[in-house]
Amino acid sequence: MAWFLLFGAIATEVLATSALKLSNGFTHLGWSVVVAAGYIASFALLAQVLKLHMDVGTAYAVWSGVGTAAIALIGALFLGESLTLVKVAGILLIVGGVVVLNLAGGH
Repeated sequence: MAWFLLFGAIATEVLATSALKLSNGFTHLGWSVVVAAGYIASFALLAQVLKLHMDVGTAYAVWSGVGTAAIALIGALFLGESLTLVKVAGILLIVGGVVVLNLAGGH
């Protein structure tokens, strides 16, 4: 159940971060509401994950790492941002770090 909630937290954080760019500095009300609701939902779900006794280091590493990689890919695919070899290498290092933390004994 904790992993299911964690991936819900990641999905809502990625949605909120994607909407952050679309909110145009919080000048577009609709996207600004999506940003606020997404971040609130993400942190609420992350709090529930921690309540279920997942290690905070593992939960945060997965939440931030997968979210960072997803946002980089969304930026490249949908927002016209570049995806260079160096950025891809950085994403792979993030994912590798998350894997190592999980192998080190997270719940």
